[in-house]
Amino acid sequence: MKLPGHDAIARQADEHLVTHRVKLPRKVVERPIRQVAKRLSLALLVLVATAFIVYADHDGYNDNSDGSVDLLDAFYYATVTLSTTGYGDITPVSDAARLTNIFVITPLRVLFLIILVGTTLEVLTERTREEWRLNRWRSTLRDHTVVVGFGTKGRSAIQTVCATGLRKEQVVVVDPSSKVIDAATADGYAGVIGDATRSEVLKRAEVQRARQIIIATQRDDTAVLVTLTARQLNRGAKIVAAVREEENAPLLQQSGADAVITSASAAGRLLGLSVLSPAAGMVMEDLIQQGSGLDMVERPVVKAEVGRGPRETDDLVVSVVRGHRVLGYDDPAIGSLQLTDRLITIVRATHDAKVTPDVRPIPRD
Repeated sequence: MKLPGHDAIARQADEHLVTHRVKLPRKVVERPIRQVAKRLSLALLVLVATAFIVYADHDGYNDNSDGSVDLLDAFYYATVTLSTTGYGDITPVSDAARLTNIFVITPLRVLFLIILVGTTLEVLTERTREEWRLNRWRSTLRDHTVVVGFGTKGRSAIQTVCATGLRKEQVVVVDPSSKVIDAATADGYAGVIGDATRSEVLKRAEVQRARQIIIATQRDDTAVLVTLTARQLNRGAKIVAAVREEENAPLLQQSGADAVITSASAAGRLLGLSVLSPAAGMVMEDLIQQGSGLDMVERPVVKAEVGRGPRETDDLVVSVVRGHRVLGYDDPAIGSLQLTDRLITIVRATHDAKVTPDVRPIPRD
């Protein structure tokens, strides 16, 4: 069954599809037009230099038509010689002219051919190199993070995840717009151009081997379709999706999402809180911004904390994760902390401190 708007989204994706649907981040290079212009300028410089060298010793050359070699003849001879055409109507007759052809004109001819043929060789080499990089990327990509949608929500989600130590090489962005993918690759992420509701597009992102999938599409119906497709391809990955309308959250959970963030209602609650208490709104905004001020993190219980209550720890504990349940700090069911528990705490963000792999940021809205 197709949800409303699916055909329009698919058509939009088809309009943006290109031959190479997977784009890897690469170093910034000059534009192709500028590279070609430089090569043509260098080839023209070699041609002009050769013509003036021939004209400087024009008495040592013979033109079969009139016997003399003028400036035009020198340029003509340089052109046919550098291009290896060699009609033979103008020939060097003196010893000096022949030596000049051996030691000067011939190296310039080789340089001229390298400049022209080098452009084709560079294109072929670049294609081979890009194909090799793509195959190597596919073979080494494991337990990565796939982000569907590189808008405001997708960018913020990636920044939050990468703030905990996730390398950019472990992030793959999927979006139907080639311009968006170009922006993602410019930031150092691999990108896949295409409609993420289609399984072949997600397979190009190696979603079947991903550890976690973040769905931050612009439409709720698209998020549902992407969630269904991703869950079908990967049963064990953690899927987190964002929706605009709160009524669509249960549908996302039924489709296979482990967590659903309602962006519109969350923003509305923050606005209302800021109206009632600007200071409380500032604190919540501080918690949302990862890496500055206060941060909310999830960490394991250390041995020294086993047997204590949540309020007896050094950190400010908000909740306790026990099994699949999230208990408030004042929930009587907690009792004393266990070694298998995990704590959700509020800590002071430190830019210089390294984040340990077992400390996780709490996903932001």
